[in-house]
Amino acid sequence: MRLDKYLKISRIIKRRTIANEACDAGRVIVNGKPARASYDVKIGDVIEISLGAHPIKAEVVSINEYAKKDEASLMYKMLS
Repeated sequence: MRLDKYLKISRIIKRRTIANEACDAGRVIVNGKPARASYDVKIGDVIEISLGAHPIKAEVVSINEYAKKDEASLMYKMLS
């Protein structure tokens, strides 16, 4: 699954266009490297997002094509 789509479905970022713009601006880092929106997300990847005052760091636990609101937070594990 594409990185921008994963960020939207897991509800880490509200809209896919915002996720896409964050990737283009270099604000999304996967496994220590800046990632493009087309990056193929895999289980175990560590995603760091620096939007706003405090950065977000999460590990990918599962990849689902669709997720309800209460299931979306189960797709990742927050780190620090």
